[in-house]
Amino acid sequence: MGGSRSIIAGLVASLLASSLVPVGEAAAARKPEKTRPKPPQPSAACEAPKFRIVVDVGHTPDSYGALSARNDPEFGFNFRLARLIAAKLKSEGFAATRLLVTDGKARPSLFKRVGAANDGRADLFLSVHHDSVPDKLLEAWEFDGAKSYFSDRFSGHSLFVSERNPHFTTSLKLARMIGRQLKEQGLRYASQYSLPVMGRYRRQLLDKDVGVYRYDGLVVLSQTRSAAVLLEAGSIINRDEEMEMNSAERQEQIAGAVAAAVGEFCERR
Repeated sequence: MGGSRSIIAGLVASLLASSLVPVGEAAAARKPEKTRPKPPQPSAACEAPKFRIVVDVGHTPDSYGALSARNDPEFGFNFRLARLIAAKLKSEGFAATRLLVTDGKARPSLFKRVGAANDGRADLFLSVHHDSVPDKLLEAWEFDGAKSYFSDRFSGHSLFVSERNPHFTTSLKLARMIGRQLKEQGLRYASQYSLPVMGRYRRQLLDKDVGVYRYDGLVVLSQTRSAAVLLEAGSIINRDEEMEMNSAERQEQIAGAVAAAVGEFCERR
């Protein structure tokens, strides 16, 4: 696990140095605004080359999210997939797409993300993550001589939006489009978030056909001034799905589905 983190940290350091999305000291210190937010502006037509998309790598090297069933940090999965999605969007004509990589501890990094997206006047914010389960659902096993944890009970992707976002309706529309594209690829969504077993992680299911949930407590969804969607691309605590999420084929499949959905979203805007 330590080796994986070192490799990922090196990759991220080089990306941060190139300032794909500038996140300075002011953004790091920024607190959420207490003034009343401006009302949402009417949606403008989408010109793909000028449409500002921020693809956010969920978590940071210091706060790496969940551990997979084989003890690899979530951040590495997020980084690889988000980078591929950004590249795919650029290849489809969305030249203003930017990959957002932040550093630091969990909560401060959330406000860095929001600040970077809002300061850059993003038209669309997509945060990329990989899923786990509540601790009470974990089972122990041994991998590579180390005690590890897994849960093969659940699998699949999920999409989240927030009603507190000023562009909630637009966010929901995009999430549904991504969900439909993933479904057309033969991928299924994680249905467990609507179940009592999820406890405090239980969420309202807004679209039972393609797996869109409401999650108002996420800072990156509720405080960005653009349409915002969080994608949990798959379960890395599920031993079989972890291997699939590590495959180039699955990563290309998801990136292609996201790019197709954004293209459809832009055409209809």
